[in-house]
Amino acid sequence: MPSDIMVTGGRIFDGQRFLEKHVLVVEGGRIAAILPEDAALPSLPRIDAEGALVAAGFIDLQVNGGGGVLLNNQPTTDGIATICAAHARFGTTSLLATLITDTVELRTAVLSAGRKAHEARIPGFLGLHLEGPHLSIARKGTHDPALIRPMTEADLAVLVEAAGSFGKALITVAPENVTPQQVAALKAAGYVVSLGHTDVGAATVLAYADAGASMVTHLFNAMSQLGNREPGVVGAALSDRRLSCGLIADGFHVDPVSMGVAVRAKQGPAWIFLVTDAMSTIGTDETGFNLNGRQVYRRDGRLTLANGTLAGADIDMMSCVRFVHERLNLPLAEALNMASLYPAEAIGADTKGQLMAGRDADFILLDDKLNLLSTWIGGMPVHGAKSPVLSPVFVS
Repeated sequence: MPSDIMVTGGRIFDGQRFLEKHVLVVEGGRIAAILPEDAALPSLPRIDAEGALVAAGFIDLQVNGGGGVLLNNQPTTDGIATICAAHARFGTTSLLATLITDTVELRTAVLSAGRKAHEARIPGFLGLHLEGPHLSIARKGTHDPALIRPMTEADLAVLVEAAGSFGKALITVAPENVTPQQVAALKAAGYVVSLGHTDVGAATVLAYADAGASMVTHLFNAMSQLGNREPGVVGAALSDRRLSCGLIADGFHVDPVSMGVAVRAKQGPAWIFLVTDAMSTIGTDETGFNLNGRQVYRRDGRLTLANGTLAGADIDMMSCVRFVHERLNLPLAEALNMASLYPAEAIGADTKGQLMAGRDADFILLDDKLNLLSTWIGGMPVHGAKSPVLSPVFVS
């Protein structure tokens, strides 16, 4: 059951402003109001934040695994629940469980698991991200080339039928293997269509944006780059205000200099947002795992195949926020919005991403060094609530 509480004694970032001496009021799992401390306050249990920063929970649109579970290897409701719980420990309150290119049978299992997870209201589960198999061999990255293929009309029919059954829906495709007409049909069915793992030029990207694509998957990685005569996917993504862009801020996938250039260049209303591209290692001491029959090795903060190809990321969202704030010198408000407001806007999750009246009470508490103290989903504590800092004081 959602809790009715007030969070007091904290500094609140509502997505636009930092508010001192204000109280966050939660009723029925949603934010009822943010009120000055000296206002007439409702009689609710109080959570004393003791000076912590209260901000919207993180939203991660590309999560392959966590807690020892990779969705490709455990395409079940329990697998999804484990992944969500693992990322809640790092401030993520909503995520898209992501299926990396695999077989038709695996896709069927994941669509079923996503539907059951949505029906069960698993805390933190926002929906599914299908990354492939309709990608480009030339920009396959760690995706198994033997499984990459064109989208058929049968594929499209399955996807359209499943739309709406598992929450928010994101699909990454490459123009090499998907037609503009198929993109338009996916959008009409309710999918957010993202372009990724593609080697096409800028003109093709813009044509697919005209057809309904509105996102680019992990900017800079597995795509044609910005050139002086051919802007590539990167140039088109940065210049077109319709295209939101995911960014893996681990320092391995993209150099910090390139990150800074991109963030400064990109103009809204579609922005650059943070994704982890996290694998099963998050929240564990795993030294590796298996993906499509290939061993992935975990060393020095990187995940790679035997040939050195990056295979997802070994980073959580809290670490991504710290990276862009500290290494790119982005204002804290912008770093937080890149992990909350901007991905919410990109996926159309209009009840999330900000601490505003009427929105879901998904929030986190951070100390002054951006260490996570606790995570709350729908007004309920899901991580860190046993800390003495958060002991509730009940008032009459």
